[in-house]
Amino acid sequence: MTRAQTGRDRTVDLHRPKIEYFNVADLTNVDPKGFVRAVERYRVEPWGLYMGRSADHVEFHYLESWLLPALGIRASVFHANPGYERRQDYYVDIGEFAEVEPGRWRSIDLYLDLSVRNDHDAELLDIDELLAAHAAGYLDLAVAEQAVATATATIDGIASHGRSFDRWLASRGIELTWLRS
Repeated sequence: MTRAQTGRDRTVDLHRPKIEYFNVADLTNVDPKGFVRAVERYRVEPWGLYMGRSADHVEFHYLESWLLPALGIRASVFHANPGYERRQDYYVDIGEFAEVEPGRWRSIDLYLDLSVRNDHDAELLDIDELLAAHAAGYLDLAVAEQAVATATATIDGIASHGRSFDRWLASRGIELTWLRS
């Protein structure tokens, strides 16, 4: 990983798209650094994959995520450790998500993220990372444009449903359930 300077005097960590695997049969999650994590629960729905697992991160102790391939998003809830509470309901990654073989899913993170507070706002994050990755040749123009289109479509969907991520998903026939919430 290298560092890149952005136009706003902010340095970003320049890296290739992060790839993660979700192995339903053996209840594991292989994170972008190659660490194999035990998964407590997977659930497959026609519109996506749920994962719930413990985390050994300083900021959070449990992670719940839904991969939603048709929307190009991953919605996550981070269960924070004391002192690391976030002012958000969902963290949404923009990317490519698919079942690559029976029971094995892959996530390719395309840099852009949203911090969503239901009934309040959806903040677009990491535009500088996407642009730096494109400039470095890590993403071609078509993939970068698709990431922007997905992020803006998600923001528009949330805004057009009373600033509610949940209501937008419900309008598309998707109801996310969270074990720990």
